Amino acid sequence: MQPTFADFSAMPVSMSNAGIRYRNCHETSSHLAMGADASTALDFEVDGDEKIVEVTLKMTALVSKVGGSPGHAPVDVLLNGEVLVQGLTVPGGGDLPQDNVFAVPGELLRPGTNTLEIRTAAGARSMFWLYRVTLDSVYERGRSERAMAAEAARDTVFSYSTQRRAPFTSAWRPGPRLLFHVDRGEQSLPAQLGWRGEDGAESAISFQSNMSDFHGHHRAADGTLAEFRGRVIGRGAFPEGTEGVHTHRFRTEEGWGGGWHDSGELRILVEDGSGPVERVTWRDQRGNSGVAALRVAAGRTGAEDAPDVTGQVTVVEVSDEFEEAGEVADNLLRDSRAKWLAGDCEATVEFEFDRPTALSGYTLTSANDFPDRDPRDWTLSGSQDGSRWTELDSRSGQGFTERFESRRFRIGGARVAYSRYRLDITGNGGADEIQLSGVRFAGIAADHFSGYYQRYNEGPIGYRGTAVATPDDSAERERTARLTAELEQAARSLAEAARSVGRLAEWVRDR
Repeated sequence: MQPTFADFSAMPVSMSNAGIRYRNCHETSSHLAMGADASTALDFEVDGDEKIVEVTLKMTALVSKVGGSPGHAPVDVLLNGEVLVQGLTVPGGGDLPQDNVFAVPGELLRPGTNTLEIRTAAGARSMFWLYRVTLDSVYERGRSERAMAAEAARDTVFSYSTQRRAPFTSAWRPGPRLLFHVDRGEQSLPAQLGWRGEDGAESAISFQSNMSDFHGHHRAADGTLAEFRGRVIGRGAFPEGTEGVHTHRFRTEEGWGGGWHDSGELRILVEDGSGPVERVTWRDQRGNSGVAALRVAAGRTGAEDAPDVTGQVTVVEVSDEFEEAGEVADNLLRDSRAKWLAGDCEATVEFEFDRPTALSGYTLTSANDFPDRDPRDWTLSGSQDGSRWTELDSRSGQGFTERFESRRFRIGGARVAYSRYRLDITGNGGADEIQLSGVRFAGIAADHFSGYYQRYNEGPIGYRGTAVATPDDSAERERTARLTAELEQAARSLAEAARSVGRLAEWVRDR
């Protein structure tokens, strides 16, 4: 039997192998509200060749309160017009929905479309809140719930409208939008989230299980405390919704058994309108938890600690060089005073890295003689394929005050990794040749984090990570990764279907 469910706690309602029809009902952000004399019909398909002995029906629901009483909203449950349960009274008055599980005889099912109907009594005095309905073959109990959880976990980018109010007051005031994404590839939604900004402000929140709302507190940088709540306004699969904001991506390791072990990628994005964060804590709905104390490297702005990545580069193209005297472009990358000499007042040299590399800056070193050969005007460009180029830095009217002088130049703009870089020198001090003694490249000092991770019912272990370089085709790579994951999920579903067919064949043989 296919995974069959309707999840009314999701917005919009999430369904598989099902269609929904309502009467006297309305959808809320967390459930389907059914008043007196209301009905919900779930239409689902059964393969005509499939023999189902029994079905497990799970209905998750709650009855709303009436004043101080727990409420009263009896329901009847029918399958294809046959009564399964009559006058069922679901416990009410609490805050958590109840799971109600029933055995459905297989002979009540028919090939093709079947209809499960839930009806509230005309005399109901309060609301019947329906959260989820699942149906599974008795031999595959829980299959629909696993499929439902996997579908919900694909949406890992969340956006909330927020409100804040001072303690012991009643007036809520609008706050900035909260956008977040915390994912280490375990297909589990967050239950709690906390973060501290670089300015000292901090927040801690807890979510409804369906992610529709959160509640918590916020402490401003000046120490002002506020109650904090939010309502979801958007959710999607990464990278949807993250355009224009920076997502930290880390290659991580876990520390156990006396060593460090690769543990996949961690992505972190928390944007609440107050600037970068320096610490993020979380607990997911499976009970796993983690802490990441972030260090955003100063090298991203061209500071002195940016690493020298010249050792990863080679010269691949040059417009001209004086080979007879050994004054070739390869000298630019060597730790020596040998130089490159081009016999023209304009010259170009192209470099290639052994892997795509983002740069924060570069250094040019003047040669041993003739200052009028020094570059004055130039442009540095980057490319992924050697044919389409993006201008990264352009200088004019520059000069060197002495021989073998090294001058550093910062590259601004977006942090993009290119595999090729080209230096186009378009002017010098007036000579008929151009010369340089050295070119050095400064990379991006990697962001990194340190913290711990704790799986449910286990002890904490070390957790650390370094930044993953993000090339400019990252969006396409993310789409490819998401498609791959969906195809893998489809393959698993087909494998489950094949196992079901195998069990059916065995059952037929045994008959």
